[in-house]
Amino acid sequence: MKQLKILIVLFFIIGKMSAQTGSSDWPVLKTYDQEHTGRIAMPVGGIGTGTISLTGYGALQDWEIMSRPAKGYNPQMGGVEVINRAPFFALYIKEEGHDGQAVLMEGPLPEMYSEGFYGATGPNHGLPRFEEATFNTAYPFGQVVLKDQVLPVEVTVGAFNPLVPANVDDSSLPIAVLNYKVKNTSDKPVTVSLAGNIPNFIGNDGLKGKAVKNKISYKEEEGLKGIHFTSDGVDPESMQWGTFSLLTDSEGELSYRTHWAPGEWGNSTLEYWDDYTDDGVLEDRKGFGEDSPMGSLAVKTVLAPKEEKDIRFYVTWNFPNRPAWGNDDVNVGNYYASQFEDAWDVAKQTVPRIPELESQSRQFVEAFIGSDLPAIIKEASLFNLAHLRTQLVFRTKEGYFLGWEGTKNDNGSGTGSCTHVWNYEQVTPFLFGEVAQNMREVEFGYATDERGLMSYRIHLPLDTKAQSFGLAAADGQMGSIMKYYREWQLSGDDEFLRKNWANVKKALEFCWVKNGWDANKDGIMEGSQHNTMDVEYYGPNPQMGFWYLGALRATEEMANYLGDEAFAKTCRSLYENGTLWMDENLFNGEYYVQQIVPPMSIDNIAEGLIRVKRRLVPDDPQYQLGEGVLVDQLVGQVMAHILDLGYLTKEENIVKTNEAILKYNHRESLMKHPNFMRSYAHGNESALVMAHYPGKRPKQPFPYFTEVMTGFEHTAAVGMLYENQVQSGLNTIADVRERYDGKKRNPFNEAEYGNHYARSMMAWGGVLALSGFHYSGVDRSMRFTSNPGTYFWSNGHSWGTCEVKDKTAELKVLYGNVGLAEFTLEGIGTKKLDPVVVKANETLKIEL
Repeated sequence: MKQLKILIVLFFIIGKMSAQTGSSDWPVLKTYDQEHTGRIAMPVGGIGTGTISLTGYGALQDWEIMSRPAKGYNPQMGGVEVINRAPFFALYIKEEGHDGQAVLMEGPLPEMYSEGFYGATGPNHGLPRFEEATFNTAYPFGQVVLKDQVLPVEVTVGAFNPLVPANVDDSSLPIAVLNYKVKNTSDKPVTVSLAGNIPNFIGNDGLKGKAVKNKISYKEEEGLKGIHFTSDGVDPESMQWGTFSLLTDSEGELSYRTHWAPGEWGNSTLEYWDDYTDDGVLEDRKGFGEDSPMGSLAVKTVLAPKEEKDIRFYVTWNFPNRPAWGNDDVNVGNYYASQFEDAWDVAKQTVPRIPELESQSRQFVEAFIGSDLPAIIKEASLFNLAHLRTQLVFRTKEGYFLGWEGTKNDNGSGTGSCTHVWNYEQVTPFLFGEVAQNMREVEFGYATDERGLMSYRIHLPLDTKAQSFGLAAADGQMGSIMKYYREWQLSGDDEFLRKNWANVKKALEFCWVKNGWDANKDGIMEGSQHNTMDVEYYGPNPQMGFWYLGALRATEEMANYLGDEAFAKTCRSLYENGTLWMDENLFNGEYYVQQIVPPMSIDNIAEGLIRVKRRLVPDDPQYQLGEGVLVDQLVGQVMAHILDLGYLTKEENIVKTNEAILKYNHRESLMKHPNFMRSYAHGNESALVMAHYPGKRPKQPFPYFTEVMTGFEHTAAVGMLYENQVQSGLNTIADVRERYDGKKRNPFNEAEYGNHYARSMMAWGGVLALSGFHYSGVDRSMRFTSNPGTYFWSNGHSWGTCEVKDKTAELKVLYGNVGLAEFTLEGIGTKKLDPVVVKANETLKIEL
């Protein structure tokens, strides 16, 4: 045990050292060299607003601001050019005694853009660039450092969108803040001009629609200067209608274009380039790009020798219409858009607040990456947090949060806030409790019917269609019960608990319906259990079993609190029987297995419990787990640890199961691993595969058994961390992040069934496991590990740090207020406190 603690402390020290390297301006957790920048695309946008991505070489791509995913979409101006121009930012440079020149504020194009039918395929290929680019980041901050041996300047391209945990509104703003730091590296004055160029693509979201009679106008108001993009021809009811703006509040000589000059064979770009490189001042043009004109905004200034200046641009947007799960016939709207008149109004309301929002965002990131956690934990949890602020998540005009499973390149992937996928993520409850509570309100307030069946895919509109899917997932429904308990505990909101308690209770009772999951009411699921493997399991199995035990425990706690003693006793009785039965019947000495129990007839399956009836062979069901080692078999136990519900079965069996998962499912290399489905990892990459069969294997196991999926790997790793199998857990997460290294894959896009897959947000569980953090707003209690160090904490409504040293803890609240009546350091003891509310910027010292 002593050696283990030394190992933990060593990892913490390494993590803290890593976090302290980098830029002195914005915080930096990780630096990617030029070889590892080609796949980087960091989403820049708020919760439910859409995003623009900053690439690893400094370009802006993936213009996903029109209520639809749009990977790879770089809008282009209309006209007759052979090569129409995508958005770009350029730098004019004029040294004494030299002609002016211009370069894109981008590094070299990645090799993947090298060849196509017309030659290079990369956006704005052929234009001059910097010769070197590196990428520094600590999400939501991204910085591309551009250098060139022959240029007298160094440029840092920075981008971020405000991210303030516990503050949903300020983390849901439709803005990309672009900061260009230009440093004169010479001994002579240098004149520079920075120009942003964006076509008006309103009406075309990258998949559907067309730009028609779009306009660009120059505006000055309240210290802001810029160009505003509107349309006179796009239907205001269409999903592609809205406005966006490009603005600045930086000092300097400002010039602009609302059109580029007419031209063909590249002449329009040539004319722009000649004008720009002449003196760095743009002259407006008329008549080109009648439907999709190109707009430009430039700021010119002089840099003294060795001087550096920050020039800021802002891209804001407002697109009010949103299709319901991709159905353009149903418009559910965007909540963010209702907060502003248009994109210019976004700027007027938001830009004056950017210094404050930037400071709060920095405070969060600096507190987080400065904590004594391993660097790999911080990387996995922070970078996967980006998913929440992509087109994965949206908020309807009524204010309800919903999410896809992931996103395809041009549409969502997996409709309906799929319960069995969203079970895994731990970002919303611990960073944005309001979002988590809102999603539980949707599940229990709209998607649960009178029988207690919760549609595991929620249809829209909520008031008429939420339950229309009509199918329940055993893991999704049990997990939702556990999540409801979690949201109540973190918030301490008794009104929230009582509001949907009747439906929470019904959701558990649904397990006991005739021909249901646990029809004989013995604490074991034997019935048809649809689950996240997209099939039904028949018979007792660990994946559903642990979810069920966890739901019984959570419901018991809620029932006791509300004085429903009879129901609490029922839950306790079923739990006690179930936990003994699982250990005695499903644990084989190394891990838990499934007992396959054929239903024998479709009539033995309750309505709503089987998705594809034609696929069922009643006496020999296919797609089962059987005696395989399932990577995800302990997910319910992992959730129970996060919820502080204790062990659901014998502790020693949980430890042995984790060891078996590593023994059987880990592949040091996948080069010789046969995979018959999708490849999210391959070749000489290390990973945990979904299942392994040391012995007997069903002829056709569940379909994904040979795959690798990061959300399941994170879940297994978090489970290992909770069992003090620290090195195993860290190695598992390191395997994942090594695959998302910027060269092979995008570090901000762990994919599964689509980009930015929701399940990978389980990575935040690593922070919880290693810090030992638990908080109950009901009991007003807080707990941490006793390992010395400084830990970041957040309960979804407030956040800060806790420094643990010897038998003392120094709790700092950096945002919000937190109530405390009890404080615990694991293995040392608990101290009762006079109930106190610790407010923002206050510190409480506790001696045990």
